Amino acid sequence: MQRLQENVLHIQGVIMARTSFSGPVASANGFIGTFTGNIVGNVTGDVTGTVTGNVDSTAGYIQLRTATTAQIANIADPVNTAGKAAGTIVFNTTLGTLKIATGATAASTWVNADGTTAVTPS
Repeated sequence: MQRLQENVLHIQGVIMARTSFSGPVASANGFIGTFTGNIVGNVTGDVTGTVTGNVDSTAGYIQLRTATTAQIANIADPVNTAGKAAGTIVFNTTLGTLKIATGATAASTWVNADGTTAVTPS
């Protein structure tokens, strides 16, 4: 197991490591930084940032980002200004549909997963 020694943080009495790492690692308290490699096992908690790769699971679920119809249509809403990329999927809680971003800009159109009902934020 790789030792993590840089930038130890104390957050509400919990020690967390801040670093970039690869290889087998373990922590009961979490990490802040960049992880490169495969995760085998369960991940419990929130991931803030971008996850690239495949999710292979026989149990559990993936929770998608959610937004209302009004948020999706609002160019200034964080759903359009933070982390949006072509292919980003958002669950529209107003209509119960999946929306897919066609581009990375705040004004990039969202389309329903079936290709209908385009919404261009303004």
